[in-house]
Amino acid sequence: MFDIERWQEIFDTIRKNKLRTFLTGLSVASGIFILVILLGFGQGMQNGIAAEFEQDAATSVWVWPGVTTMEHKGLNPGRRIRLTNENYEFASKLLEDDIENQSPRIFVRGVSVNYGKEGLSYGVQGVSSQFQQIENAKITKGRFLNYQDEIGIGKVAVIGNKIAKDVFGDLETPIGAFIEISGIPFKIIGQFKEKEEREEERIYIPITTAQRVFNGGNRVNNLSYTLAPAKDFEETVAQAIQFKENLKGYLQSAHTIAPDDDSALEVWSAMEEAKRYFNLTSSIKLFFWIVGVFTIIAGVVGVSNIMLIVVKERTKEIGIRKALGAKPWSIVGMILHEAIFVTALSGFAGLIFSMGLLEIVGPHIEVDYILNPSVNFTVAISTVFVLIFAGAVAGFFPAWRAASIHTIDALREE
Repeated sequence: MFDIERWQEIFDTIRKNKLRTFLTGLSVASGIFILVILLGFGQGMQNGIAAEFEQDAATSVWVWPGVTTMEHKGLNPGRRIRLTNENYEFASKLLEDDIENQSPRIFVRGVSVNYGKEGLSYGVQGVSSQFQQIENAKITKGRFLNYQDEIGIGKVAVIGNKIAKDVFGDLETPIGAFIEISGIPFKIIGQFKEKEEREEERIYIPITTAQRVFNGGNRVNNLSYTLAPAKDFEETVAQAIQFKENLKGYLQSAHTIAPDDDSALEVWSAMEEAKRYFNLTSSIKLFFWIVGVFTIIAGVVGVSNIMLIVVKERTKEIGIRKALGAKPWSIVGMILHEAIFVTALSGFAGLIFSMGLLEIVGPHIEVDYILNPSVNFTVAISTVFVLIFAGAVAGFFPAWRAASIHTIDALREE
């Protein structure tokens, strides 16, 4: 039942001790504020890492050849490993049950690129039709390479948005135009967008064209795959690790590489890296929780201390109330109401300020591996209610002490 006299007493006490009440509330509000901000940045780190891995397909696996550093089966170290079409085709058949998309890639070097009389300094890469899904490139105009382009050794090209903007401007469409690669005309059939602008400085042509027209032979620079996702994150990670080991084992055997020679082949799995980063962010978020909770505990302890002071100052008043017939639980309620009111008001003030700050500032934060810091509102509001409960517990012990004071002793208090 609403007791207006009780609330008048609480506000009278607060007015008489404005500074003390303000400092107590500030410690509680700052605890909630710090916790919410820390949790927001923990989530922002998780968002940022997730966005980084969205740049390529989340289940992608990439292979780069290197140089051997160990003697193996009579072969000296220092051999440069060269991947071939045969490696790609055999690995694809060997591991076909796990593969969703696949593509070899060759970097076409030593060629000139021209549009009309204008010389262009962009990289040319030969890839297959499935490379779009592996690289997670978004087609903005036209289309990507297809299987017919590969088997027909097509003189077609797909260019990045940055190339289109730099060469053709905003008004002219590049689709249907021709660029020359070492004097050979290639028709532009598509335009793509990437997360990073530097990756839009690429010209993709069919892998078969890159090998046959530009003397690539059967050589490829790297292999790339995406795997079909499993039921959950952990199973997908386990599948990626197993695929990586199987692929690496085959290539080591095919090129006579020592099993522990890590420099000869680099096999990189996006899921394995994602797991490592997500484990790191989970540890950081746990640390943020610990820091925030201890900050809140400090605020709650401050509430308890202030309530003890209140009880000490109002000892004689409490004695008079008891002499007039006040029940112990009414004394407890009087002290508890003040503790809960100060805690709740401060907690919600800290929550509103921190959530508002994240809402306004969060979307504009552009830092590596931190994206749109935010916090789940349910978690934040639950934290405030836990804080209110803790404030009630903190106020209960001073309140119980007040209720336990003997009436005569209270009346003698000066």
